Amino acid sequence: MMTLKRFKIVVILVAALVVTVAVVGCSGSKSEDKAATDGTENAGQTGGQIKGTVKVAGSSSVQPLAEELAEAFMEKNQDVTVSVQGGGSSAGIESANKGTAQIGTSSRELKPEEKGYGLKETVIAKDGIAVIVNSGNKVTALTKEQIKKIFAGEVKDWSEVGDLKGPITVVVREEGSGTRDAFQEIVLSKEVKFISNAVVQNSTGAIKTAVTKDINAIGFISSGSVDSAVKALSVDGVLPSEATVLNGSYKISRPFLFLTKSEPDAAAKAFIDYVLSEEGQKIVSEKFVKVK
Repeated sequence: MMTLKRFKIVVILVAALVVTVAVVGCSGSKSEDKAATDGTENAGQTGGQIKGTVKVAGSSSVQPLAEELAEAFMEKNQDVTVSVQGGGSSAGIESANKGTAQIGTSSRELKPEEKGYGLKETVIAKDGIAVIVNSGNKVTALTKEQIKKIFAGEVKDWSEVGDLKGPITVVVREEGSGTRDAFQEIVLSKEVKFISNAVVQNSTGAIKTAVTKDINAIGFISSGSVDSAVKALSVDGVLPSEATVLNGSYKISRPFLFLTKSEPDAAAKAFIDYVLSEEGQKIVSEKFVKVK
């Protein structure tokens, strides 16, 4: 028969055991709750456990920059695949509007009818449009008015604007190109058309190649793509550079846009956030003008 003393000891041990189990249970519950909360807070953030595929499509001027940013982003987020395609700014705007790409890209401002799509515009960089000539061309500077007359066909020989003699070969981008649209709006105006016999190329690289092969050629490309193969002209006495684009003294410039139709998913949002981060903007600043 259990004595009163032994009964009291058993009761105390049982009570202690109950308290211990309760404390451990509460601690485990709090740890689980914290883990769940942390997972929610980190979702979609660079370095978090995000997964998915992000399709980016549009401007061929934005494409090389977007590809470089995508590569850096995927190194930090190995469960996310970011594919980048060209096709032109108009195609990028339509891709975002129709949802065939999570992110559309444009290297020009949206037209009034495109504004009606309700797309969210995120400026990721700014860029000057450089007017380029063959490296053997003696011309180093033109006024904006002279450039307008050359591309419209009013000035047809280099002797009219410089020491070089010879018929000017005008090289332009294809219709739908953001670079072409921006150049036309800024330099020619909507009412003035490009010269009818202009050589049409469908990429920045093709423009550069055409200019390097023809000493009489003149074209326009993203200033971030200018290298020693071609020569960028000063316009009204100002060369395209980060400083002159940012302060507005170089007049032929435009934004680089990321376009989204609705709230992007976690992977797409994380990529956009990365592009606007200090690290992403450092990559932007290597060739273009950063915005953050």
